Amino acid sequence: MNYQNIHKGTFISRPNRFIAQVEINGRVEICHVKNTGRCRELLVKGCTVLCEKSDNPARKTKFDLVAVYKGSRLINMDSQAPNKAAFEAIPRLFEGVTLIKPEYTYKSSRIDFYIEASGERILMEVKGVTLEEDNIALFPDAPTQRGVKHINELASALSDGYRACILFVIQMSDPDCFAPNRKTHAEFAEALKKAAEQGVEILAYDTIVTESSMTLNRRIKTEI
Repeated sequence: MNYQNIHKGTFISRPNRFIAQVEINGRVEICHVKNTGRCRELLVKGCTVLCEKSDNPARKTKFDLVAVYKGSRLINMDSQAPNKAAFEAIPRLFEGVTLIKPEYTYKSSRIDFYIEASGERILMEVKGVTLEEDNIALFPDAPTQRGVKHINELASALSDGYRACILFVIQMSDPDCFAPNRKTHAEFAEALKKAAEQGVEILAYDTIVTESSMTLNRRIKTEI
């Protein structure tokens, strides 16, 4: 997935979850933050960020903050990017894909993708991962009861004849592995472990992140 009209800036502050103050071309701009997570380890005062300029002149915020440099590593932090990159990659994740339906309702949850491939019915939930510690990609960065609910409903789908997958899209290149963030949300980690034991497939892929794109790259090791 690609961006248009990217501008580099210097992060100043984040008054709330939705906006950030960024210096771009010598001016302080109020930018929409396309990730409502905490991202405290990423949005550090003075860091370099990438912002996409909107082509809508009526918008109150002219820019969307979509990526950040953590040292020399570029991390995409656009919460919409993982689903877009996953959609593009589905034909190479599964053989014989004939149908892809985004935002599929199953029981009381909206699952990111329903896929038909080689005669199988597949439910796939996508989680974007921006947190990294000691080169280990971790999810979540804050407690997520919604995430636990999705895991449990995917596990229950197995008995209804579905193949069920959770795809963790690591929004950076070359982490050593992926692991659930037990320190932040032990319940999520336990739910993921139990789901894997029941047959839910846990997939983790890193990405190739450039200043104007993000593409699913290679499957990486998981430590569930």
